[in-house]
Amino acid sequence: MTSPAKRILQFIAIYCGALALLWGAKYLLHMSDYLVPPPLEVLRYATGHAGEQFLAMLDTARVAVSGHLVAIALALAVGAVARGRGTGAGLVRTAAYNLQAYPVVALAPIIFLFLGDGFAARLAIATLISYFPLLLSFIGIFSSPVEEVEHFFRITGRMTARMELTIRLLENRGKVATVVTGTGTLSMVGAIVGEFLSTSQGIGYLIRKALYQNDLSAILVALLLIGLFSSLYVAVVEEGGRRLLAPWR
Repeated sequence: MTSPAKRILQFIAIYCGALALLWGAKYLLHMSDYLVPPPLEVLRYATGHAGEQFLAMLDTARVAVSGHLVAIALALAVGAVARGRGTGAGLVRTAAYNLQAYPVVALAPIIFLFLGDGFAARLAIATLISYFPLLLSFIGIFSSPVEEVEHFFRITGRMTARMELTIRLLENRGKVATVVTGTGTLSMVGAIVGEFLSTSQGIGYLIRKALYQNDLSAILVALLLIGLFSSLYVAVVEEGGRRLLAPWR
């Protein structure tokens, strides 16, 4: 069985367990159908709105994957600059850390003001949420010398800044693969947060609309799709990283 299939089956098992607990509490505590819809109502909503939810999820996934890729590139660039001990590197580190001190909810109005409420704004929020863990990892990796390897290139006069960064990345490839895989779900969270705050697109918008209408069926179906796409994306990234790093093992 492939890794994506395993991931998806694991999520479905967890999701079904959570639904069983929810409906168990509903019938045990005699909650009304207005608060917690019965299984048939959720199934009826899923079959009637599957197309709308699926297309919204595809839109969100497009933003999340794009934001994740931008976050990786940005974290690599900033980490490479901030690894040094000079004044410039210190300023870059301080700016990168301070930016993360502001919650996305506080920055969102400024983002929407300048970028509107379309793809660019959602991409910016998805990038911001997933980029900081990547940045911390890359700064730590780029700041840790691999003495036994780097010493050889220094005494032979072949060491360059690019060579140094490459050596440290390859020596810590396991850490890089782990953090890149782990932040895949954060980019999905960022895309959904951006849609929930102020857009009329994506699965986050459908969740916000369902929340205002107190429609738990729509939220449960949206959570299922989010989990399925997140599991699939993380599995694909994990498998891609494994194949990419296989020649260097």
